[in-house]
Amino acid sequence: MANLSIEMYSNCLRRPVSFKVFLPNDLRMDAGEDKNPYLNRPMKALFILHGYSGAAESWGLEGLAKQYNVALVMPNGENGFYLNGQATGHRYQSFIGEELVDYVRRAFGIALRPEDTGIVGLSMGGFGALHTALAYPETFGKAGAMSSALIVHGIAHMKEGADNGIANYDYYRECFGDLETVEERDVNPEVLVRRLKNEGRTIPAIYQCCGTEDFLLGANREFHAFLDSLEVEHIYEESPGVHDWGFWGPNSQIIFRWMFEDKAIG
Repeated sequence: MANLSIEMYSNCLRRPVSFKVFLPNDLRMDAGEDKNPYLNRPMKALFILHGYSGAAESWGLEGLAKQYNVALVMPNGENGFYLNGQATGHRYQSFIGEELVDYVRRAFGIALRPEDTGIVGLSMGGFGALHTALAYPETFGKAGAMSSALIVHGIAHMKEGADNGIANYDYYRECFGDLETVEERDVNPEVLVRRLKNEGRTIPAIYQCCGTEDFLLGANREFHAFLDSLEVEHIYEESPGVHDWGFWGPNSQIIFRWMFEDKAIG
């Protein structure tokens, strides 16, 4: 598997940025890897979004990526919640959902259709995966969200000078905009779901999961109930676990197989 570190200039972020790509395009003929039936379909791509205070990484998915002929694309989202912030150069949503996808398509000729393009994230990245897929449903066919930081209702009406122990008012105001109206605008995934539903547009397939001891369990249950209330098809799973890799590791592999395993091929 080719392991690439790429630097590009981002007009959304107004600076050079780097991201990682794993491409399963080097085959061991002596090991019979050229006989893999998944090579008979176009290479798919998975965009992996890290959490708050995290960085680009593969989550140990290289083996599955090679097995199912899937490229892994790992950007650095910094702590921007994968949203278009208030400041110049903080257009993280547009960077992931438009600029990066377009670059990957032009550079590698993959992720050309929504059915070939998945996005997955954990915590802040889980929010980002859901929000990005819902903002760009013609780009992403499937979204996987683990322990998602679905915090919109929790930060709504937060007052200047406040701090919830994770971040302060100024941080949330930069990422989400006016906190008095945050529940009513596009930064709220629920607003995007309602819009797609009302317009009769395709909603990306969603796999949502959270640990039963995770501090974000309540918010994830609420979003699951919201999707149920609108009769939006999705998968929601709970299992024992907290906000750590003991939960994310095995569940990232479950989500990967859900996205890319083809029963007719396997």
